[in-house]
Amino acid sequence: MSTTTTLETSDAAAAADRREEYRAASPAPASGPPRPGMVWVPGGDFLMGSDRHYREEGPAHRVAVAGFWMDATPVTNEEFARFVRATGHVTFAEKDPDPADYPGAPPEMLKAGSLVFKAPPGPVDLADYRNWWHFVFGATWRTPKGPKSHLKGRDKHPVVHVAYADAAAYAAWAGKSLPTEAEWEFAARGGLDGAEFGWEGEELHPGGVPAANTWQGRFPHENLCQDGYEGTSPVGSFPANGWGIHDLIGNVWEWTGDWWTQNHPGEAARPCCMPVNPRGGAEEQSFDPAQPEFRIPRKVLKGGSHLCAPNYCRRYRPAARHAEPIDTSTTHVGFRCVVRARE
Repeated sequence: MSTTTTLETSDAAAAADRREEYRAASPAPASGPPRPGMVWVPGGDFLMGSDRHYREEGPAHRVAVAGFWMDATPVTNEEFARFVRATGHVTFAEKDPDPADYPGAPPEMLKAGSLVFKAPPGPVDLADYRNWWHFVFGATWRTPKGPKSHLKGRDKHPVVHVAYADAAAYAAWAGKSLPTEAEWEFAARGGLDGAEFGWEGEELHPGGVPAANTWQGRFPHENLCQDGYEGTSPVGSFPANGWGIHDLIGNVWEWTGDWWTQNHPGEAARPCCMPVNPRGGAEEQSFDPAQPEFRIPRKVLKGGSHLCAPNYCRRYRPAARHAEPIDTSTTHVGFRCVVRARE
C-alpha cells in the first residue's frame, strides 16, 4: 500500500470516528424523522468559514449548532407542485414587479419573469454577468427556460426560479424552516471538520470522478458535461455525504434564513464564548452598498451550483457563500428545509 493510500485511509478512519463522536453527543430523537425524507444531523462544534478563498468566507472561526433534521435532498419540482396545488401559492417570478420597488426601471421591464442562464457562443468578459444571465419574461418554476419550456421528465430535479419568500412559504406549509448558514455548513461538511470539500480529500473530482454536479470546462461557453449533466440533475444522482445527505454541494445554490454579512465575526477569545446556533447578521446591514438606490435586503446562499467552475466561481465548497437579493430567482437557485429538535 502506498503512503498516499495509507494517509487517505487514516483520514477516512479519523473522519468516521469524529462522526461517531458527534452522534454519541447528540443522538437522534427516539421519535424518528418528523417528516419523510429527512436525515438527523447531530449537533456539535466545527470550524465555520475559510481563510483560503474568497474574502467573505473569512475569518474561519469555531461555532456550535444543536442537532436538527434536514431534508436529504433539495426540494424537487414534484414536491413544490404539491405545495402549489394545496395552497394556490403564486411565486415571485409569476408576479409583475411593483414599480415603487425599482425606481427608474424601464416600464417595459416591469413584467413577470426570472433570470435564465444562456451559454454564449464563445469566450466573454467574466466581469460582466450579463454575458450569460438574461431576464426572461415568463420564466418560472413551471417553465424554467421561458414560456415554451416545461417540466416533462424533471419531476425529480430541484425546483428553481424560487425567490426567498417562495422558499419560506413552502417551509412554513411543510411545518419546517429554512436552515441557518451555520446549520447548512455543518451539514454540508458531513463530519469532516475543516475539510476543503464536502467529501474526503483535497480533489474537486476525487480519483477523476465528479462528486457533485458542477461545471467542467471553461465557463460560461464550454460545458464538457463530464458529470453527465448540462444543467440541474435529478436529486440524489451523486453520492451522499457523511450524514447521508445529497446535493449539498453543486446542482443548485440553496437559500438559508440568514441575512447577508460581508464576512464572518472573528474567533471567540475563549472556547467558552464560542457562538452557539448563530443566526447571521441584521437585515439593515444586508443591503448592497454598490446599489444604494435599491433597498432590497439579501440572504445567504450556500453550496454552489452546476454553474460553478474552476475558472470563475469556485464556490463548490461548504465554506462558500453568496449574497442573493430576496426578490431574485434564477435557474440555479433552490432550497431545502430543516426541523430543529428544540422547536
